[in-house]
Amino acid sequence: MLRRPRIPRREPRGAASPILALLLTPILVGFGATPPAAHAQEPGADAIVGLWATEDEEAHVEITRKGDGYAGTIVWLSEPIYPPDDEQGMGGREKVDRENPDPELHDRPIIGLEIMEGFSYNGDGVWKGGRIYDPDNGKTYKCKLTLQEDGSLYVRGFIGFSLLGRTSVWTPVDKDE
Repeated sequence: MLRRPRIPRREPRGAASPILALLLTPILVGFGATPPAAHAQEPGADAIVGLWATEDEEAHVEITRKGDGYAGTIVWLSEPIYPPDDEQGMGGREKVDRENPDPELHDRPIIGLEIMEGFSYNGDGVWKGGRIYDPDNGKTYKCKLTLQEDGSLYVRGFIGFSLLGRTSVWTPVDKDE
C-alpha cells in the first residue's frame, strides 16, 4: 500500500506566530516604534459639545455640558409648524410634545425641548449612561454616543441592552449656517 507523503502545515503568508509577536514587541517599542492605535489622539470629554444635525436633517440638537454630564436640546426644526392637513387638527400651529405619555406635557414646544441627558464620558470617544427622548413617539430610551474619526456622532438608542436598538448618525453643524 502506497502512503501519501505528509506535508507539514504552514501558517498563511504574513501571519506571525504569537510567540514571535511577544518577542518582537519590546524590541520594536525600544526603537521607538509604537502600535498604530497609539498614534490616534483620543477625543476629549467635551468633543461632543456643539450643534448636531440629526440623520434625517429634520432637527438640530445642541449638546452642552450639564453638571457632571452632557445633555442635548432641540434648537431648530426643518418644519417647526404642523402642516395644514395635520391629522390631529393642529395645522398651522407650532409643533409640541403631543405624544408625551404625560398629558400635562403635551403643550411643551419641541424647539427648546431637552431630549438627551445624563451622559458621561467613558474614554475612547464613547459617552454612556444617558437617555434620549423621541418626541415623535413619546418614548425614552437608554442611549450611547460614539464619536467617529470622520467627526460624525453615532447615537444608539436602545431598550435593555445595546444590541437591541437603533443607531442614527448625526453630523456637526456650523453655527454660521
